[in-house]
Amino acid sequence: MKIGIVCYPTFGGSGVVATELGKALAAKGHQIHFITYSQPTRLDFFSENLYYHEVDIKSYPLFEHAPYELALASKMVNVVKYENLDLLHVHYAIPHASAAYMAKQILRKQGIIIPVVTTLHGTDITLVGKDPSYEPVVTFSINESDGVTAVSEDLKKSTFLHFDVVNHIEVIPNFIDLNRFKRQKKDHFKKAICPNDEKLMVHTSNFRKVKRVQDVIKVFYEVRKSIPSKLLLVGDGPERDKMERLCRELGTCEDIRFLGKLEAVEEVLSVADLFLMPSEKESFGLAALEAMACEVPLLTSNVGGIPELNIEGETGFLCEVGDIETMTAKAKFILADENLANFKKNALARAKLFDVTAILPLYEAFYQKTIEKVYSTL
Repeated sequence: MKIGIVCYPTFGGSGVVATELGKALAAKGHQIHFITYSQPTRLDFFSENLYYHEVDIKSYPLFEHAPYELALASKMVNVVKYENLDLLHVHYAIPHASAAYMAKQILRKQGIIIPVVTTLHGTDITLVGKDPSYEPVVTFSINESDGVTAVSEDLKKSTFLHFDVVNHIEVIPNFIDLNRFKRQKKDHFKKAICPNDEKLMVHTSNFRKVKRVQDVIKVFYEVRKSIPSKLLLVGDGPERDKMERLCRELGTCEDIRFLGKLEAVEEVLSVADLFLMPSEKESFGLAALEAMACEVPLLTSNVGGIPELNIEGETGFLCEVGDIETMTAKAKFILADENLANFKKNALARAKLFDVTAILPLYEAFYQKTIEKVYSTL
């Protein structure tokens, strides 16, 4: 099958999932064409079945903002037409689904039929898409897609709640490549960070307000009072300066390291004892799944799609947003020597259910079903 994948090429969850999906499909023999404005971050190796098509965004004095959606739609038309694609799979509704609709109509006028699958990832529905200036287009684009998937049951419910969607939505969860995300022997790394065998806590995010990184630091501050610990913060974003100031205010800077953006995050996760995700919203929690695959238990908020991933009392604990006292108590329980090994074992067992080998066939079947549906109506 020849598939065009449209995504954001950054470190964000939707771009990571889209890129890893394309790589896995290519490994199974499908021909995959990525269409975006720069090479995806995770598209880091050569394969005879992987292709990349850059969207050329022209800048003219007349435009205050370059019309990316138009350039993207035009590129989709060209790639579908000249590469003879069987299907377009767009990740994140804004603006990819609407651009795909435009491309589909242009191609139809030329006698070319191209089925379009849209995958909803989270903030395209729960945050950006709900904005009144985008909602009508998001609703229209979802309903005009030939197939729609969401990464969690919670996101599916949110879509029906906030949008006048009549299209069927199939839930296909995010996945993990267990060949990459697995616990590695990094004793020298752990010793360098925790020279006195301290417990190691980790958080990864884009440091936006919704991630509540301040709660990570506050929980660490409280845990550290009774359990010798270190904290690694992976990522960067608008809240980082505030978080660095908070560390200084709490006097914890000597035990916290800001690592910035890392590609090989699995190397950090491999030495961690606890992963913290106290977000206000998470449609799935891909970073948490990556941690679980590296045998790291979770301390998370009880929101969005996280409860579909983190099993209370088995792989970690779910807490109410902002409840530092409960989070601290649960963190101490997980980190206790008599409990930690069992939580780590359970985390890996849960992650195995989301291995790419289990999820990939769901996408392949959905593609085939979508193509058959489109051609049956001609």
